[in-house]
Amino acid sequence: MTGVPAYRRTGVPAYRRTGVPAYRRTGVPVRRLAALAVLLCLASATPAVLAAQQPASPDTSLQRSQERLIEIRRERERLQREMERLRGRVHSLSSELTNIERQVETTGRIVSELDLQINALGSQIERNTADLLVALDALAEKRAILNHRLSEITKRGPLFAAQVLLAAESFGNLLSRYKYLYLISRQDRQLVRDVEALRDRVAEQRGDLLSARTDLARRRDERAEENVRFRQLEQQRESSLQQSQRDQRRMEQRLQQLARDEARLNDMIVALERRRRAVEATRGAVAAPSRITTSDIGQLEWPVSGEIIYRFGRQLLPNNTTISWKGIGIAAALGTPVRAIAAGTVRFAVPLGTYGRSVVIDHGGGFYTIYAQLGDVSVRQGQTVERGAVIGRTGGENSDQGPHLYFAIYGQDGQAVDPITWLRRRR
Repeated sequence: MTGVPAYRRTGVPAYRRTGVPAYRRTGVPVRRLAALAVLLCLASATPAVLAAQQPASPDTSLQRSQERLIEIRRERERLQREMERLRGRVHSLSSELTNIERQVETTGRIVSELDLQINALGSQIERNTADLLVALDALAEKRAILNHRLSEITKRGPLFAAQVLLAAESFGNLLSRYKYLYLISRQDRQLVRDVEALRDRVAEQRGDLLSARTDLARRRDERAEENVRFRQLEQQRESSLQQSQRDQRRMEQRLQQLARDEARLNDMIVALERRRRAVEATRGAVAAPSRITTSDIGQLEWPVSGEIIYRFGRQLLPNNTTISWKGIGIAAALGTPVRAIAAGTVRFAVPLGTYGRSVVIDHGGGFYTIYAQLGDVSVRQGQTVERGAVIGRTGGENSDQGPHLYFAIYGQDGQAVDPITWLRRRR
């Protein structure tokens, strides 16, 4: 009987004889079991917490606004290129004003889109801030739990698991203890992963918040620049309107002066023609031969080579004004020699207001040619000139068209004819 253990001899299990429950002999206090139960509950709730921390879906309205903003800016760039082309050539101020109005409209649309984006970014910053605060709270909570677990593990020491397993009294109890330790370790690993995930989430949300604030500052700077541009366009529009009004008045004055000069020139031609007819009507007078006849149509040489900048007849000018030309304008470099298209007698070599220095040649038979906008004159009144003789040099540098020659032909009865039909056709 001495070789039989006492609990064998009594037939009563040791834990029943001692009256100490099994969970007391495992060395795990009740409060620790309760804490582990709480950990299990929190771990089971972790997926839901993480799901709640998922970032909100991207705001597509901000992206659409950015796409619209890019299109509007492309349209404004096109308008600016068009403005540069307008300024590079003679144009109507009304076209420039129209372009400015369209730039003002596109700039207003850009400001509206930037305001929309600023409001959207402000809402995004509020959402990101709220999400960041929630994530920080969740991270703080998880870290507190993790710190508590680390404290408990440190207190128990590195051999706690071995002690728990070695204290098992049966194989079933050993399995139960192993399963318990396995679940605890798995929950601890999940807790660590949750802390790492929340830490990454906080870092990501901080980055999103910083990026949103940077974008907001950039949009505000862009809006400030667009507002400056808007004010500049408003000033430019006002300046263009004033310039248009000044040009309109100047054009009206110029047209009035041109009409007076044209009337003066016509009176000169009419007086010459009247005098010629009076001389021919005098008894015994012989009519002077005409140096220009209808057979010369399309055969006369050009007085100067150059591009035609305005033609015979009515011409529409900028700002919807019109002018009636009695001759043509031929562009030529300043100082280019001007030649008589036919032989004749110089009747006038005087300044004629807006026409500048002018020469009128009588070719006989009621035909007269006029050479205006001259820089200098090489002939004098009453002088006879031959075909191709140099009568002066081009001027007109102060005119609206720049250096050029004004050339006109008056036929019988003092009527102006289109010089193009009389001059040799160019190849």
